[in-house]
Amino acid sequence: MFFGFMKNLTPKALRKGDTIGLISPSSHCAYPEKIGQAISYLEKNGYQVKPSRHLNRINPDPAIADREKLHDIHEMFNDPSVQAIFCLRGGAGAARLLNKIDYNLVAANPKILAGYSDITALSLALYAKTGLISFSGPMLATELYSPTPYTEEHFWGMLTSPNFAMSLQNHPSHTLTCIREGMAEGQLLGGNLSVLSSMIGTPFLPSFKETLLFLEDINEPAYRVDRMLSHLSNANLLTSCSAIIFGQFSGEPEKAGEDERMKRVFEYYSTLNIHATALSGLSFGHISDMMTIPVGAHFKVSISPSGTFSFGALEPVVAE
Repeated sequence: MFFGFMKNLTPKALRKGDTIGLISPSSHCAYPEKIGQAISYLEKNGYQVKPSRHLNRINPDPAIADREKLHDIHEMFNDPSVQAIFCLRGGAGAARLLNKIDYNLVAANPKILAGYSDITALSLALYAKTGLISFSGPMLATELYSPTPYTEEHFWGMLTSPNFAMSLQNHPSHTLTCIREGMAEGQLLGGNLSVLSSMIGTPFLPSFKETLLFLEDINEPAYRVDRMLSHLSNANLLTSCSAIIFGQFSGEPEKAGEDERMKRVFEYYSTLNIHATALSGLSFGHISDMMTIPVGAHFKVSISPSGTFSFGALEPVVAE
């Protein structure tokens, strides 16, 4: 029986000396030296580190791999010495775990969970089933072994200060585009578009009613982004949102006119909900300078054609 919830579960803020548990619910990392560098980075920042039993384990049998990943997730949420849980990397595999997670255990032990990309499946499922706010942000083997100053500021600020999320600033190198001006409030939900679209029709996707939907992806050409957004549209999810926020859609090899095609795709799907505030260019995605976004937090966003932009939480995303 899944745990029902009436309001958000807000994890406790990280403090120096706390223990961070490490898990790998998605793909493994082929460069173990990056894991060592990330652990050293966390320790230099004043935290203790506790790798899970099966961290970065490779098993070709999905059934065995899933048992090991579930063991590590449950162990870290159940361990009273662990205050936060960081994911190794994205890739694939997290969605296979959703039917087997002990959501009652998670709800009884709310903690910071950080990760993005394929971890979108975990973040959305945990919010749908428990109300736990999690954090789409840098991971051990992709950013935290050598994070940029912007990524560091937003990550640690988000996880350690209840007030940091009240006002978030885009990175100067990322141009924000106003697709439809306006102001909107609601629960901040989203993540990787490919992962999110694959969750439609499952009990692990939260309601999008009056939410601020944020999306990003990597190595997806405009026609595939179009296909996935059409799936969201046909499922009547886009029309229920209060805002549609496109992050960085990076990595696709340069093609003539591809940027313009992507822009038109964003504009087209934003027009399907004439009441939603819409913008593109948020500093979130598979990029070096990455904003950390609290999934499930109550947020407010506004943008004008002149470029005036504000984005921030309306309540603390971590507790004192």
